Amino acid sequence: MLDTPNRKSWPAPARSTASDDPAEILGFAADACEDGGAAIATLVDIRGGAARALGSHVAVAADGRFCGYVSGGCVEAAVASEALLALEAGRDRMVMFGEGSPFFDIVLPCGGGVTVAIHVLRDAAPIRHVLSCLRQRQPAGLTYSPGAGRLVANDPVVRAGWQGDAFATVYRPATRLVVSGQSNEADMVCGIAEAAGFDVVNLRPGEDVQRLSGLIDPFTAVALLHHDIDKELDVLDAALRAEPLYIGALGSARTHRRRLDRLAARGWDKDALSRIKAPIGMFGPARDASSLALSVVADVAASRLQTYA
Repeated sequence: MLDTPNRKSWPAPARSTASDDPAEILGFAADACEDGGAAIATLVDIRGGAARALGSHVAVAADGRFCGYVSGGCVEAAVASEALLALEAGRDRMVMFGEGSPFFDIVLPCGGGVTVAIHVLRDAAPIRHVLSCLRQRQPAGLTYSPGAGRLVANDPVVRAGWQGDAFATVYRPATRLVVSGQSNEADMVCGIAEAAGFDVVNLRPGEDVQRLSGLIDPFTAVALLHHDIDKELDVLDAALRAEPLYIGALGSARTHRRRLDRLAARGWDKDALSRIKAPIGMFGPARDASSLALSVVADVAASRLQTYA
């Protein structure tokens, strides 16, 4: 712990938003840095269980507002207080909570412990670079060096963690979900996916399938919710060429065999066809639109987690 500044000047920490979206947290940090000062707290060590992944952030403005999470909500106000101390002192700090921490009155419900690195932002440029990459749907990275008290933009790593004496964090674009179909099921999937924070594109029948080439990237899932194989084949062609995160299609096992036969006749081999999840979704059979939508969105989320965990 560093020297404690005059407590009379402390603002009271107050949560600004409940979002845990990394882009929103970084945007908050960059804006606050340029408007009075800010610190960014990063989860850099986990002892035992934890509710958040390494690299999770809490951003804290000099006026006490904060957003983000490094736990399930049990230490964020304390993290914000420590960040305000760092801002007052003008020096970075490393703070432990839970197991191994000097704060005996702050206990994590999971029984574990976390270490949070708090960096006083002096330049928002590295964060602005990350945000620019994310807007262009490109992954990005930040590296924090505690010894130098420096945060720089870097090429993204595979996963967040320590690299020698520096901590690297990776940021990836939001999940995009392309939904092909015009039905109650498609509308419900779009609604739930939007509520989950996905970037949703509803491709209606008759729309130019060629535009998919500019929409599908490694962070995109494609859900085909047609009741007619003929209406989905062109979309499947485009999806298979683009290699998205996930491809799922509505229909029974028998329908899927017919689908595969039709695609094989178009020149697709078994390896490519094996990428199509059918019947679509995490659980089934779903007999109503809301259950199907939950199943699809959960399956897409699980696929992203498995790919980028």
